[in-house]
Amino acid sequence: MRIPWQSLADETLTALIEEFVSREGTDYGQHEYTLEEKVSHVRRQLKCGDAEIDFDVESSTCNIVAVTK
Repeated sequence: MRIPWQSLADETLTALIEEFVSREGTDYGQHEYTLEEKVSHVRRQLKCGDAEIDFDVESSTCNIVAVTK
């Protein structure tokens, strides 16, 4: 189920993005980014429609996924 990022409180959205960008195995290439930079990048992707928040009802988990256009 897709969750519009605009429907989340700012604190909730930030916590969700922080959890997403700090997951094990996330590769950002050779450049090291701060947590704030990673959160900013993902927030920008959500706002411009390049990413979306998906909620899995069965596992009660959220994931941020790239949108293919």
